[in-house]
Order: sequence, then C-alpha cells, then structure tokens
Amino acid sequence: MDVLNELMMGFAEAMTWQNLLFAFVGCLLGTVIGVLPGIGPVAGIALLIPLTLNLDPAGSIIMLCAIFYGTTYGGTITSVLLNTPGEAASAITAIDGYQMTKVGRAGVALTIAAVGSFIGGTIATVGLVMAAKPLGSLGLLIGPPEFFALVVVGISLLVALAGRSMVRALISGALGLLISMVGIDPVMGAPRFTFGMERLLDGVSFVAVIVGIFGLSEILSYRPGKNQAVAQAPGMRALLPTRTDWKRSTPAFARGTGIGFAMGLIPGMTGSVSSLLSYGAEKKFSKQRNELGHGAIEGVAGPETANNAHANGALIPLFTLGIPASPTIAVLMGAFLQQGLTPGPTLFAEHSTLAWTIIASLFIGNVLLLVLNVPLVGLWTSILKVPYPILAGLILMFMVVGAYTINFSVFDVFVMIIFGLVGLGLRRLDIPLAPMVLTLVLGPLMERSLRESLDISHGSFSIFFDRPITIVLLLIALVIVCSPLLKLRKPAALAAEDPES
Repeated sequence: MDVLNELMMGFAEAMTWQNLLFAFVGCLLGTVIGVLPGIGPVAGIALLIPLTLNLDPAGSIIMLCAIFYGTTYGGTITSVLLNTPGEAASAITAIDGYQMTKVGRAGVALTIAAVGSFIGGTIATVGLVMAAKPLGSLGLLIGPPEFFALVVVGISLLVALAGRSMVRALISGALGLLISMVGIDPVMGAPRFTFGMERLLDGVSFVAVIVGIFGLSEILSYRPGKNQAVAQAPGMRALLPTRTDWKRSTPAFARGTGIGFAMGLIPGMTGSVSSLLSYGAEKKFSKQRNELGHGAIEGVAGPETANNAHANGALIPLFTLGIPASPTIAVLMGAFLQQGLTPGPTLFAEHSTLAWTIIASLFIGNVLLLVLNVPLVGLWTSILKVPYPILAGLILMFMVVGAYTINFSVFDVFVMIIFGLVGLGLRRLDIPLAPMVLTLVLGPLMERSLRESLDISHGSFSIFFDRPITIVLLLIALVIVCSPLLKLRKPAALAAEDPES
C-alpha cells in the first residue's frame, strides 16, 4: 500500500505542465534521434545532457528518460520504411518490417510497432513499481559464468536465423564474430587485428557496420522496378491492423514483453540482444514461423515489444542497485550524478518523491509515445511518395551524417561504405545478414564473460558445471541447437515406417 501511495504522489508531480512538457519534448526528440541513422540513444542523451543541466533534477531526468525510450520506437521507422535501422536495437525489425513495406503494409507495421512499444514499456514499468527490489537483487546472482551461458543461449539462435542454409548462416555469424574481435583485448589490454591503425583500437563502430550492411547495401542492390517499396502512402484504413494481425501479434507481444523485461534486468545486455532473442523466440513458437523473413507481423511485434520492455526493465538495476545495465543507462546514470543524485538503494531513502516522480513519468511517457506516433504513421509512410532516386540520395546523406556523428570521424564513414559493399556481396551470395548482427552484438560479451570465468576458476572449465543457473542455461542452448536435428529425424522415421514411400 505504501508503494501505491508513493506512486500516486509521483503522478501528482509528474502531471504538472512543466514535467508533461519535458516528457513530450523528450519523446519527440527521441523519435527524431531514433529516425536518424547512426546517432542512437547513447549519443543522443550524451549530446543533450548539457542542455538539461540548468533544469530542475526531475525535469532533466524525465526528459532524458523520454529520449531514451523514444529512440527505441524512432529507430523502427527507418527500419520498416527504408530498411535502414536508426539504431542497433531496430536492426532485426528491418527483416520483416521492410518486407511489409514492399507489399504496401508499412502503416500496419508501424502501428503494430507503436502498440507493441506501448505494451512492452508499460508492463515493464509496472514491474519496476511492483518488483524492483526483489528483481534487482536477482541480478546479483548473475556472475560471469551465468552471463556466459546466457550469451551462449543467444548465440545458439543462429540455428533459428539460418534460413535455407546452415553453412551460409555460420559464414555470416563467423564474419560478425571476427569483426567483433577488432580492437583492444578486453582482458589482456593488448591491441589485436588493428593493423597498426589507432582508429581501430576502440573496435569497429557497430552502428557504422549495421548502417552499411543493411542500409547502404540495400541502396546499392537497388534495381529500377524490382525492389522499390510501394510508393503510396496508405490511407487511414490501411493504417489499422486487421483482426488477424491483432490475433497473430498478441502472443508475440506477450513473449516480447517477457524476454525484454528479463534481459533488461541483466547488466551488460542491450536492447538489440532482447530484439534478437525475441525474433528467435518467434522462429521457434509462432504458428506462422515459416513466414518470418517474408513480411510476418510477428517479426515486427515481438522485437519491438521486447525493445521497449528492455528499455524500461533496464532501469531497475539502476534505480535499486546503482548498476548501469547498458551503455545508454550508463550515460543516463551520468545525468543523475550531474544533478547530484546517486542511483541505488539510497535514492529512494534520500529522494523518494523524485524517484517516484520519475517512475510515474515513465507511464506518462509511454502514453505520449503512443499518442504521438500512431497519428503520425501516415506522415512517416508519406515518405514513400518521394521518387526512389531522390529518396536514396536523402537516405545516403543521413547515413553519411549519422556515421560521421558516431565519433565525429570520417573514418566511420569509410567503415560504413566498406560494409555496404560487404553487405552487397553477402546479398548476392544469398548469405543472411541477421546472424552477423547476432554475433557482432554477442561476441564481445561472450568473450569477456568466458575469460573472466576462467580467471575466477584458474583456467578450469568446471566452473560452468558447478552452478545450477549456468547448467540450466547451457541445457537450453543445447536443446535449441539440437531441435533442427529432431525435425530431420521425423521425416526419416516416417519414411522407414512406410515401405511404399
């Protein structure tokens, strides 16, 4: 009951016109930042922190939080319309979202994405209110061995993303793993695969890679009259999902919320991991799994719901333990510190009203995001009226600007161009791009947790079999990897039973 009373007090503060304005401006800026390829929530929040230093602490944090979850929807817009992820977590949405655009269903895809974002974000915020402390303490049980096993589960989803050829998927995954190893060794501190180039000491920019692989390669592979998106902005009726769309999306909403919220609790996990895991779950559990990759609504509903559920769930370790669960949360934590606030257990003791005001603003921000974006779906899809050569030029301009603003370096622009050519080659060879993104995201996490685990055990692999959580996760990964083999054995068994076949 005390929690509800404190939340109501938070709503009273968050509903003042100043804080509502901050939340609205944050959602709008977040959407715009998400639309622009290459900027993303980390850079967006970092660039805007100086502008909020003169605001009161509540208004400052409310606006920065709204920017944070606003970008998670904004990146979807270019993923769906142009096959160019505005930020990393939206990369997986491009697979089915862009296919829907090509058959004239862009409005439905964006509406479902907006509703999924609202559902995932709202339910995750309820979780923050009801179970922040017990769930936050669960994060303390996740050590390097458990984290390694969790990442192995993610890597095993290569099987789900393989498509028609496991060999091609492994080639794509190995390429992503190789790219992820460029830079400074996370344990020894020695440079590797840098070829003496100082620009590569921090690794290859992930955003530059995915913008090149997905966006630039799409432009380079363009053939007039063949793969141009439908150049008709849908009317109001075309924006509304059908009853079948809602029926198919509902289970994906539920799975995406659970996955995103759970992953958000684990320090080090990013929204892109939640999106990838959600897509893998749809590959396994959706009744229309064979349609994924060809414009299935589940391929948009699941990852987008997981994305926003992750964004709000990731605030739990920050609020309860003072642990930033991702790079974006780390920047947000910096904003707290700039305002003289220390996230963690003392936040609720010393600044209770402020903490609950920020939490209440998360509910308000999710509503604003839905109200702001669903009516504007028609505006976003009207981009498709622009002739493709002009649109391609504008997209290319945004790509170059976005790649440059990652580190304000021309080097990242060249990285984007190189990987655009790589993506074009992979498309021509019919090698899937999704496994590369998977290993590019999870590769560094897997390596770091593996080596930290072996340091703890003095080089003994027994550490992975002495912990119950680790064993359970590794068994889950084994089941995922072996499941295609079981499917292959079923036809063989049926053939053996039927002599005439």
